[in-house]
Amino acid sequence: MSPVASARSTRKPKGEGHARRAEILEAAERIFVEHGYEGATIRKIAEAVGLSSTALYMHFADKGEILHEICRQAFETLIERNRVQVAQPMAPEARLRLMLEDYVRFGFEQPNAYRLIYLTRPQEADAARIAAEEIGGELYRSFEAVVAEAGAAGRLKGQTRPTAQALWAGTHGVVSLMITKPYFDWVEADALTRTLLDALFDGLLKP
Repeated sequence: MSPVASARSTRKPKGEGHARRAEILEAAERIFVEHGYEGATIRKIAEAVGLSSTALYMHFADKGEILHEICRQAFETLIERNRVQVAQPMAPEARLRLMLEDYVRFGFEQPNAYRLIYLTRPQEADAARIAAEEIGGELYRSFEAVVAEAGAAGRLKGQTRPTAQALWAGTHGVVSLMITKPYFDWVEADALTRTLLDALFDGLLKP
């Protein structure tokens, strides 16, 4: 059988709606990470889910729209996790700890999505940058607001914004290093995360 005929034989029937979009996004997420934004063509994404390029265009206008949707969903997941923690009746510093733990957990559970929303260079993909500015900004502001609550309660050693950014930068460092350097002899992820957060909270918050 020729390659063309083989590709056609693997194409799936139309009419799967949201399920088909989810398949496209899942495949594209992996392909964006493996090949970079420039190397991730519509044809590669379509073939990965058994579609023709023409059929894929029925779901998304271009690969920029696909990347933006991947990033949007990832940020919305993190925002929803933050909302759950914000609703908890506890001291702001305890809520901060849970939010940061959720952030790290998301990165380890969905490393490809994490790479796309936080490790894609802006000049490579406007879609990722726009999602980060618009939706990622909302995510960060919700986190900074809880840091401000801790400050209002007299729990911070320094100012709100530097503290919030240091906490975020520290946790981002753990996730980004562990998912991009898997060959390093890392200790167990929970142990490293716990050690880092203990150090950050001891250094930035009052006992």
